[in-house]
Amino acid sequence: MGALDPVKPLPMLAPLVESVNQASQRVSAPSPNPESVVSDPQDHPANALERLSALLADDLAEVNTEIVSRMDSQVALIPQLASYIVGSGGKRLRPLLTLASARLCGHTAKRHIGLAAAVEFIHTATLLHDDVVDESDLRRGKASANEVFGNKPSVLVGDFLFARAFQLMTEDGSIDVLRILSRASAIIAEGEVLQLAAANDLGTNEDIYLDVIGAKTAALFDAACRIGALVADRPAHEEQALADYGANLGIAFQLVDDVLDYSAAQAQLGKAIGDDFREGKVTLPVILAYAAGTETEQAFWRRTVEELDQTPEDLDHALSLMARHGSLDRSIDRARGYSNKAIAALERLPPHPLRETLADIVRFNIGRDY
Repeated sequence: MGALDPVKPLPMLAPLVESVNQASQRVSAPSPNPESVVSDPQDHPANALERLSALLADDLAEVNTEIVSRMDSQVALIPQLASYIVGSGGKRLRPLLTLASARLCGHTAKRHIGLAAAVEFIHTATLLHDDVVDESDLRRGKASANEVFGNKPSVLVGDFLFARAFQLMTEDGSIDVLRILSRASAIIAEGEVLQLAAANDLGTNEDIYLDVIGAKTAALFDAACRIGALVADRPAHEEQALADYGANLGIAFQLVDDVLDYSAAQAQLGKAIGDDFREGKVTLPVILAYAAGTETEQAFWRRTVEELDQTPEDLDHALSLMARHGSLDRSIDRARGYSNKAIAALERLPPHPLRETLADIVRFNIGRDY
């Protein structure tokens, strides 16, 4: 692949190369040929992400190498901060979707490698910007980049990663790829602004919430899958099927994530919960509990979410109100609906082992313990 900006990796990036590869190995077995592996329908869907990573281990290793190379800069703070967040434990789900979609569609060249890296850079840039906007001090259980390096460096390195993503897109040479990923980037930014406008506002209804997560999360899932069909020169109906899969998986994924922030099961596993509550985020579990609540209960939500006037006991009370009105179960029901749409979209594609594994990714997501 041609390079607009040839780079020589800095010594400081060597530890990251090792940590990124180790992270991939934790979810990957030796890579079998995707054409020769048949997903056993009896396999537990909890293994789906590991199986997908195993099927695509060689491709994923190339993506990781590309990511590390493209994070390089003679401005030392850029690779330091970028490596901090890129190496912080993400599962590379979005680039895996690009790799899987391309291989499912029969792509045998290497275009999907750079584009998968571009997808990951877009995602990582939005995380950096998100944490600054949300004033978050934690990301994946460790101090967020803005907490460690400050807000201004986080925003600027996020901009750098966006620029790297666009370099990778233009190097691919396809105007259609550029159109799809640039449109997704714009939609993500619109979602951020929409979420900001709805922040701490209990007048936010389910439709607005779905607009937010459709833009912030589902748009990149959609694009990540769509470009896999595009590089394989598949017909429009297959491209649309993969886009529909990605969009519906993205919405289901965010719905489950928002439920897990109030999950008793997650708390029992020692994972922190309640971050959204403490920040006053109006997610679907809150929307449903507020709408079903008594006047006294709604006053509680206004105090804690809109005014951010919280006591240490308020999270437990919020959990009890959600249990009373079934708002977590109802949110998961919504996620199941989108999950069914995602699996139905895959059925519009020809049979393939990776098609079955992508369906299991949907089941894995909905099966996350809450």
